[in-house]
Amino acid sequence: MPTYSAPDGTQLAYHPYGEGDPVVCVPGGPADSRYLGDLGGLSAHRRLIVLDTRGTGRSAIPEDPSSYRCDRLVEDVEALREHLGLPRMDLLGHSGGANIATQYAARYPRNIGKLALIGPGTRAVGMAVSGETRRELALSRRNEPWFPPAFAALEAIIDGSGTDWEAISPFFYGRWDTAARQHHAASRPSNEAAVTGFAAEGAFDAEATRSDLADCETPVLLLTGEFDVNSPPQQTAEFAALFCDATLVVQPAAGHYPWLDDADRFVATTAAFLE
Repeated sequence: MPTYSAPDGTQLAYHPYGEGDPVVCVPGGPADSRYLGDLGGLSAHRRLIVLDTRGTGRSAIPEDPSSYRCDRLVEDVEALREHLGLPRMDLLGHSGGANIATQYAARYPRNIGKLALIGPGTRAVGMAVSGETRRELALSRRNEPWFPPAFAALEAIIDGSGTDWEAISPFFYGRWDTAARQHHAASRPSNEAAVTGFAAEGAFDAEATRSDLADCETPVLLLTGEFDVNSPPQQTAEFAALFCDATLVVQPAAGHYPWLDDADRFVATTAAFLE
């Protein structure tokens, strides 16, 4: 397992998959990057360089807890580009990792070729998903056998009376089958300090990021699932409008992990964009 040194000396790990031109991949969470796998077989088209963000997976826990902040994690990505010797790199971010990738594109536009944001988080640009948007999307799945308890838990979270995040897990998948259950069990964040520190005060300057993105000419793919309550299609479309050269794709019958719900469709779309 290769490692490199972050700007503050923290040793960070990354996982290479496949052959060809590299794509640096930033996971969400912050969680162990193993949940990404090889993104449904995308490694057959490009060499994936999957980062373990600090304090997750095989990467070291930093001495300074404030370095878990999203804006500071951008520099870990830049250090990885330098370590790999890439004049420019293609970058992929999933979920919360899309916030890191978005801030990277705003800060280092000349160092990035193409940007793929999958089920993207939108904190970096100051967009919040309303409870009503999540509720309407969830209701589209009312015929699922698991729906009643999951929807009740979601309603409680939206109105602030509940915190049973485990109960709403089925909403994050296109199919709540054995594969989805196994994936979910292996995808939970394990470093509470990393999760808490990610969005600490100062982590986001949405106005500055939006301003910088307005001048960013990087081609961007924003891909989300039809059923993704974390990154709803409506919100992702609004996010896409902030970029000069954006392609919006809503993958049918997919949730927050589209490479798991329909690997062939996800890989075809993402590989075509990256090519």
